[in-house]
Amino acid sequence: MSDPGSSSPASGASPSSLTPIIKALKTGDLETLSKLRHALRTPLNQIIGYSEMLMESAAENNAESILPDLKRIHSCGGQLLALINDALAPWRIDSGKIDFPGMRLAMHDPLAAILTQTGLCVEKSQASGHGELVNDLGKILSAAQNLEKLFQGEGYAEELIISPTGARQAGGMSDTGLLDSVGSRPLTAADFGMSAQPMPSAKLLAVDDDPMNRDMLARRLDKLGYEVTDAANGREALQKLKDGNFDLVLLDILMPDLDGFQTLEFMKADPRLRHVPVIMLTALDDVASTVRCIEAGAEDYVPKPFNPTVLRARISASLEKKRLRDQEQAFLAQLQIERSKSERLLLNVLPKAIAERLKAGQRTIVDSFIDSTVLFADIVGFTRIASRQSPHRTVQLLNELFSGFDRIAEQRELEKVKTIGDAYMLAGGVPVNRPDHAEACTEAAFEFLEAVKVFNRRHSLDWAIRIGMNSGPVVAGIIGTKKFSYDLWGDTVNIASRMESHGQPGKIQVSEATRKLLAGKYEFTPVGVIEIKNSSPMPTYLLTRKDGK
Repeated sequence: MSDPGSSSPASGASPSSLTPIIKALKTGDLETLSKLRHALRTPLNQIIGYSEMLMESAAENNAESILPDLKRIHSCGGQLLALINDALAPWRIDSGKIDFPGMRLAMHDPLAAILTQTGLCVEKSQASGHGELVNDLGKILSAAQNLEKLFQGEGYAEELIISPTGARQAGGMSDTGLLDSVGSRPLTAADFGMSAQPMPSAKLLAVDDDPMNRDMLARRLDKLGYEVTDAANGREALQKLKDGNFDLVLLDILMPDLDGFQTLEFMKADPRLRHVPVIMLTALDDVASTVRCIEAGAEDYVPKPFNPTVLRARISASLEKKRLRDQEQAFLAQLQIERSKSERLLLNVLPKAIAERLKAGQRTIVDSFIDSTVLFADIVGFTRIASRQSPHRTVQLLNELFSGFDRIAEQRELEKVKTIGDAYMLAGGVPVNRPDHAEACTEAAFEFLEAVKVFNRRHSLDWAIRIGMNSGPVVAGIIGTKKFSYDLWGDTVNIASRMESHGQPGKIQVSEATRKLLAGKYEFTPVGVIEIKNSSPMPTYLLTRKDGK
């Protein structure tokens, strides 16, 4: 670093390089000063982070000779961070008491020590056969040079503040992010290698526009056992999030084009991504940025340079929260599936209107219906049919036929009440009143007869059914406390049963009450008077369509 007294005594740096900073102080441009603080902390994050990783690598690779130098680099990085935090503290910015010349003077010795110690480490690493450490040492050197140039290069400070990414490229880095040369020897692929990584426990996406930051973070996370993918900007991050499944995102704030705040907002607006936890990693350290991140939906906020132990703890906590949320969502989804199953089972047993009342807490459900129609359909000679074939085949055929009746009842919005052996019972106008209950049951009866014909052709059988109908008042309700059953009672039900039992195969027999409701819409052929138990004799009719079918 240059002699602090070599520049103007008033400023300690090239006046043109500090012009935007001085202007920001005069105009109260807090955003520009916040970017400056971010720009200064970024290379410090790299110096501290890489020195920590190098100390671990040196210990693992028996390169203890450079450990004291690395500890000195790490210590000086911490000193510089403390100096910058103090010199650019929010209270100093608010009061306009920022002393840039004093800050530059205080930074001289620790920064010079970093440059010197890094050079020594490079020489020792090469001499001791530990060339794999040289690459990371070059990154520390590059970061220190970037920090130094802030106060030296003509216009460099302005470039760093306005375009942090572009300024970082001026630090002697190639497109690959490696130092072009260290000392007199260019770096080659032989100077560094990779060790085996542990099995990943989670898939993380690290988003940062600085290549060294991404490299440092990815390697830290790899060592902790995470599977890491990186992205250089917000747009790339959003695309990778849409293409793959990630457990957590580590997101930088200050990035060109689409910054961290905007990327976070896009994630939270996307139903597929909104539940992915996000930890913001940034050199911005003002309270407003922290609040904005949390309000936008970030899971946590870690300032750079970050403490690896703290970062690991924050990541572990966020992943644990996600795991619990995922378990909760899976449990709720399974609960919904089971609830849907229970709902379907309940609706298979009870009418929907009755089921809703039962779920609402009603324990006793009894209703009276003045106008309704009850239909019975029974298979003729079923005992004889069942004796000619196996029980399995009998039940299989009966189930197929009655399932067809179920579909007809559902389409006609009629209520299947129950099956009794080979008899099928349904009702119209129950449990929901409808004025066309008699006509709806009649049309269902004709469809039942047609369904039997189709059934017989399919199986080469000669089954036949009798159908009887009656209309009038009924009482309907729930019986049972464990095995629920919705049933109908009253003379109307008994008479409908007699209409069926005294009927003719393949015919629809109805009572006088039903004939009156259907008068003019269908043809009726008198059959005669039949005796009804507990009731007076009554006339009956065979019902056909007006076209005779």
